[in-house]
Amino acid sequence: MTDLISITQETIQNQIYNIRGKQVMMDKDVAVLYKVENRSINQAVKRNQERFPESFSFLLNEEELADLRSQSVISSSEYGGRRYTVRVFGEQGVAMLSR
Repeated sequence: MTDLISITQETIQNQIYNIRGKQVMMDKDVAVLYKVENRSINQAVKRNQERFPESFSFLLNEEELADLRSQSVISSSEYGGRRYTVRVFGEQGVAMLSR
């Protein structure tokens, strides 16, 4: 039996956010799409920074993080949520990860 994750167009659309005037997906959601751990996604970017200019991927600032927390998209580190900065990927960044 295989572990298939049913990913619909609606699911993907619900994971796209408009940040800094760009449509982006959070690292944790991209990791689910590629069936890898979130840390693997972030390590790949750190090891290949030249392939991920800011138009492809960037780290959220505190204000952007607070906005997402207020929308309940990510949980606060005070309540067991993420303790490191969230990385987001534009369309080209998501595609670059597949290479």
